[in-house]
Amino acid sequence: MAALTEARRVVIKIGSALLVDRDTGDLRRSWLDAIAEDIAALKARDADVVLVSSGSIALGRGILQLPPTVLPLEQSQAAAAVGQIHLARAWQEALAPHGLTTAQVLVTLEDSADRRRYLNSRATLETLLGFGAVPIVNENDTVATDEIRYGDNDRLAAQVAVTVGADLLVLLSDVDGLYTGNPNSDPDAQRLETVSEITPEIEAMAGDAGSGLSKGGMKTKVMAAKTATASGCAMIIMHGAELHPLQRLIDGAPSTLFTPHLDPHAARKRWIAAMKPQGTLRVDEGAAQALASGKSLLPAGLRAVEGDFGRGEPVTIRTLNGLTLGQGLTRYTASEARAIAGHHSRDIEGILGYPGRAVLIHRDDMAV
Repeated sequence: MAALTEARRVVIKIGSALLVDRDTGDLRRSWLDAIAEDIAALKARDADVVLVSSGSIALGRGILQLPPTVLPLEQSQAAAAVGQIHLARAWQEALAPHGLTTAQVLVTLEDSADRRRYLNSRATLETLLGFGAVPIVNENDTVATDEIRYGDNDRLAAQVAVTVGADLLVLLSDVDGLYTGNPNSDPDAQRLETVSEITPEIEAMAGDAGSGLSKGGMKTKVMAAKTATASGCAMIIMHGAELHPLQRLIDGAPSTLFTPHLDPHAARKRWIAAMKPQGTLRVDEGAAQALASGKSLLPAGLRAVEGDFGRGEPVTIRTLNGLTLGQGLTRYTASEARAIAGHHSRDIEGILGYPGRAVLIHRDDMAV
C-alpha cells in the first residue's frame, strides 16, 4: 500500500475492541507487541507516527470489576481514570524495546474548538514529533462530559490528523473497509477499494451501529474521512484484529482508501488565508526577507502592532510601507506583541514576566 509506505506523517487510530479482550477485559499483549514492531518499522522509514488509542474505559472496567453494561457517567469516568494509566504504561512497555519514546496527550473537544487551545495542542504535538516521540492521544474521559467530548475516537483521530498536518490517517477497525451494503446481510455487498469523493450515496452506505466495546460505526468513519480528506489527509479503513496489521496493509490486505484533493500543507494554508484578520503586524525588511524564505516570524522583526487581538487569532502581516506579505495565527495577544516588538526571543520572559513561545507566528501557521 503506497499510501502508507510513502506517508511522512501517519495518525493511527486503534479501537478498544482491538486492544482489549472482550471476554477477559485484559490487554491483548501479543497484538500490542506486534503493532509496536509495525510502528517501529514506520519510524525507521523516517515517518512521524501519532497513535489515537482507545481502551482506557474498557481496561478500567475490568480492573474495577464493573458490569459489561452501559455505565453511569461517574463510573465511566472512574474507569477511565484507572484504565488510562494502565493503557499509557502498556504502550510505553511495548514501544520502549524499539528505542521509541512515548508521550501521553489527553484532550477534550474544547482543545480543538478553542483556537488558542488548539494552537497550544498543535505546538505540543509538533514539539514531541520533533523529538522523535510517539504521542499517544486519547480523549480525557476522566473529566469529559457529553457537552465537551468528541464522542468517538474516529472523530478524534480525524481532528488529530488535521491538527498535526498528517498525510495519512489509518483507522484500524473490526471491518475491512466500506461496503456498498451490509456484508453480514447482503450477499451482493461489495467492498470499495478507493473513494475519491464522499457523495451522499457514499454516506448512505454507512450504517450507524457500533460493535462490542467500540462507540463508533461505519457512519463515524465516513464522517472522519470527510474531515480528514477536506484537510488534505488520505484515510484508510482496514481490519486490524490480526497481528501486524500495518505490515499486512503494506502487503495488500483488504481496505478502503479515501483520497484527498489537496496536500495537508496546502489545505492548512488555504484555511488560514480565508480567515478574517483581527489585526495587523508591521515588520521590518529583515523579517520580510525571512518570511519569503519560509521562516517563522520572530519578535525581533516586529515594528508595529495594529488592532486588538487574542492568542491564536488571524492577523495580517505587512511591511512598514504597507506591502501585504501574508496572514498567520499569532501566538501572542496584541498587548503582548507590542511589549516584545523588536526584542530577541530570549528576552520575552523578562519583559512579560512569564515564559513565552520563541516565535510570534510559526511558519506552519502562516500563509505567505
